[in-house]
Amino acid sequence: MNDIHVVILAAGQGTRMKSQLPKVLHPVGGVAMIERVLDVAASLSPATISLIVGHKSDLVRDALQHRSGLGFAIQEPQLGTAHALQQAEPLLKGRTGAVVLLSGDVPMLRSETLKALLEHHVSSRAAATVVTASVDRPYGYGRIVRQDGQLVRIVEERDASPVERQVREINSGIYAFELAPLFDALRGIASQNAQGEFYLTDLIGIYRGQNRVVETVTVRDSQEIRGINSRSELAEVNRVVRQTKNEELMAAGVTLVDPATTFVGPSVEVGADTVIHPGVVLEGQTKIGSACEIQPHVRIVDSTIGDRVAINSFCLLVGATVASGAAIGPFAHLRPDTIVGESARVGNFVELKKTTLGPGAKANHLSYLGDATIGANVNIGAGTITCNYDGTNKHTTIIEEGAFIGSDSQLIAPVRVGKGAFVAAGSSITEDVPAGALGIARGKQVNVEGWAKRKKTPTGGS
Repeated sequence: MNDIHVVILAAGQGTRMKSQLPKVLHPVGGVAMIERVLDVAASLSPATISLIVGHKSDLVRDALQHRSGLGFAIQEPQLGTAHALQQAEPLLKGRTGAVVLLSGDVPMLRSETLKALLEHHVSSRAAATVVTASVDRPYGYGRIVRQDGQLVRIVEERDASPVERQVREINSGIYAFELAPLFDALRGIASQNAQGEFYLTDLIGIYRGQNRVVETVTVRDSQEIRGINSRSELAEVNRVVRQTKNEELMAAGVTLVDPATTFVGPSVEVGADTVIHPGVVLEGQTKIGSACEIQPHVRIVDSTIGDRVAINSFCLLVGATVASGAAIGPFAHLRPDTIVGESARVGNFVELKKTTLGPGAKANHLSYLGDATIGANVNIGAGTITCNYDGTNKHTTIIEEGAFIGSDSQLIAPVRVGKGAFVAAGSSITEDVPAGALGIARGKQVNVEGWAKRKKTPTGGS
């Protein structure tokens, strides 16, 4: 074969999903199922990848804008799988080699299976090779009909006889085709079936009639060719994907206290001896170091966590970096571009946004620190706020090494607190505090003697 060309069928409406979102954009393990199919397709290093789209095709195109080199063809109206594949003909005109046909709603297919399919297809010089599997409940799938061990035809569920419906070997909808005779043969398919559609499976009979070689490759684990047509099937596939990822982590030395309630995305990395408690969600490009402890009900997205980090319950980290030995939470919120230094402490109900908290620094209680650079060993008192927004622009607060910020202080940016300086509790700091100085900015206290007694004395009435 000179080239490999992948065609992905993604035009279906997915009516049983009952969704305004195209079926192939629904997430599996945190990733749209069409993205998973494209990733496994890319493992073949194909010359071209083409998607056949239809229902809400603009949404599918928009979701895949970040991927370069994709070809698109519209199937409208949608008249069956053979008709769908025909729409790829203009995209493949003048090409040679093999076409690998995938379904956009089969997200668990492994790259090893695709490579085995292609190797067998090429070595057997087949015109068509079909991926099959044996399942306990074949309802809804096309059945593989064999004679003397050879595939003679594929019959769809609605057209199958009672005897054929007892067959447990099913058609996965995944194929390899020799490109040269493909589109001429597709034009010979009729729509004389229960659905009134042009079935791609009829191509097998046509090729057999032309004495062309038709082969099969059978997968051992039928889960990987499982399609998704409903919300319940989506949930079940998500469960399988989550379980697979969790088993990989545990085999690598990660402790999952309750794998059934732990969600870890496909790209997440976790170091050995880290303990993950129930209800934890790890998503995106998150990387967790070794010997960490992540307490229940923590969500971490696109963040990097060092070694020996403790993240207490009910924390949210998005786009943050936490250095080794730090402690976060409970109930802390680390927003994008936040950096927490080594052995630093972010405590209860503290929010950081685009802020660097230096090594050994502490913000233990009830504070908002936004657009701030905070040096090593700084102590941030409870209730401190960096007032970073003037209604039009964001401004930066700088707190240098060893400074002490008293409780219930507001630092109104742009402002700098120098090295080793102190800010008195209850201050509203609008000017820089020099190194080693004490900044006080609060109203003078006045005590009114006897006020409480007079307040309680009746002023009149009967």
